Amino acid sequence: MHLIQRPDEPASEITPREVYESRRRLLTGAAALALMPQAFAQSGKLPKLPAVKSAVPGAQTMEKPTSYSDVTSYNNFYEFGTDKADPAENAHTLRTRPWTVSVEGECAKPGKYDIDALLKLAPMEERIYRLRCVEGWSMVIPWEGYSLAELIKRAELNSRAKYVEFTSLADKSQMPGVRANVLDWPYIEGLRMDEAMHPLTLLTFGLYGEVLPNQNGAPVRLTVPWKYGFKSAKSIVKIRFVEKQPMSSWTKAAQQEYGFFSNVNPNVDHPRWSQATERRIGEGGGGLSALFAKRRATLMFNGYEPQVGQLYAGMDLKKNY
Repeated sequence: MHLIQRPDEPASEITPREVYESRRRLLTGAAALALMPQAFAQSGKLPKLPAVKSAVPGAQTMEKPTSYSDVTSYNNFYEFGTDKADPAENAHTLRTRPWTVSVEGECAKPGKYDIDALLKLAPMEERIYRLRCVEGWSMVIPWEGYSLAELIKRAELNSRAKYVEFTSLADKSQMPGVRANVLDWPYIEGLRMDEAMHPLTLLTFGLYGEVLPNQNGAPVRLTVPWKYGFKSAKSIVKIRFVEKQPMSSWTKAAQQEYGFFSNVNPNVDHPRWSQATERRIGEGGGGLSALFAKRRATLMFNGYEPQVGQLYAGMDLKKNY
């Protein structure tokens, strides 16, 4: 069964955190990276995640970030429910330690990475990316992580590795949404190898200078800023290099609506609504007033065309949606 919920409106308009506005200094210290989110549950705060401002072209937008409150309370994470408020309400049951990510498939150096070892694999960078979701809403989020290519290069791929397949955790005991037949669990996503190796493709461990909240895909997720949000797999437990194109979960559920590439393309409508415009979460005030927020034109490749357009040269982007 295929479900898409009408987006719920933000409860209030809250300005971005002062910690983000003031944080412009380089921090170091691997010990901070290994702190466990659940250890901070009683204080209501998550551990800081030191990061340096990224110099990767396209990694810094000048747009105003969406408030931390909206970023962490308005989510698509069907493993915890189909309503936008469900993940924030239900994801406290997710246990992010111990956590292992398996790297396997067409490579010379497969292996299993403990999450804390994965955190230390490369220097943390702050990247402020736009996020565009297929339902027509968008956000601007300061993420912390490093290019997925850093991990891929260590695996030493062979010539048969054409795609990367990502598998998310699917545990009924921790994830109430997995008990429903909304999708064929576990959640699977995939990228072409050149997409996965692009420096903008981020292996993500935090947002707003802190480790990822559970509802945002803790402890590790993917962030691919030029694609619709569902391409960025959350709570990843397996990364597999394969020769054939993976079958993504949403493509499997509704191929006529969700193609493999899923690049943000305002010229290709979803079968049930236009993709030409978007509504930025947090604009227009809180509550019902957010319904009347001015819509803005959606940009090709979500505004990242100068950085990624060459990946799709010669392709029919209406056919290969």
